[in-house]
Amino acid sequence: MTNISYEDFDALDIRIGTVLEVEEVPKSRNLLIMQVDIGDENPRQIVSGIKNWYSIEDLKGSKIVVLVNLKPRKIMGIESKGMLLAADVDDTAVLLKIDDKYMGKVKPGSKVG
Repeated sequence: MTNISYEDFDALDIRIGTVLEVEEVPKSRNLLIMQVDIGDENPRQIVSGIKNWYSIEDLKGSKIVVLVNLKPRKIMGIESKGMLLAADVDDTAVLLKIDDKYMGKVKPGSKVG
């Protein structure tokens, strides 16, 4: 494990996002395209390889943890502007989400840190 400085950690923009829309990436076995409200004027498009573990219905309306200031990159020709944060549990992606108890209290764009 590599240690980072507090300044390095502080440079990360990690926020709560609400998944507004989800669709499958054509010709992909595991990619989904999501439109995520992260508190900005427009939703953020994020492509993620979680289709094997989460259905469209599971994701819609979820409040998830998103790394926002990652450089955009193209995945199968589709631009992704962020990364969903998840734990790896026995080769299964487990999204970091807000407890149901606090769903109404935690707003999109809330900072994590």
